[in-house]
Amino acid sequence: MTVTYLPHPDGPPRVAYAVGRRVGGAVARNRLRRRLRAVVAAAAPRLAPGAYLVSAGPDLAALSPADLESLVTAAMVEASR
Repeated sequence: MTVTYLPHPDGPPRVAYAVGRRVGGAVARNRLRRRLRAVVAAAAPRLAPGAYLVSAGPDLAALSPADLESLVTAAMVEASR
């Protein structure tokens, strides 16, 4: 997983997701994208304003919800520093 951050001082954080075909079929990719959206929605108050790109690989699909949340949140906060 990688997180790319582009600072922008105005407005709320904007997030885009890139989930590749290596994750699996369309159902698996969409499931992971929904899980990522839920994690980011919970972490939004702690994020700096700007644009984020979360690129997900096949290893994220196998993580538990708690592990996914901690990994993604930490990566997004670190990227915005």
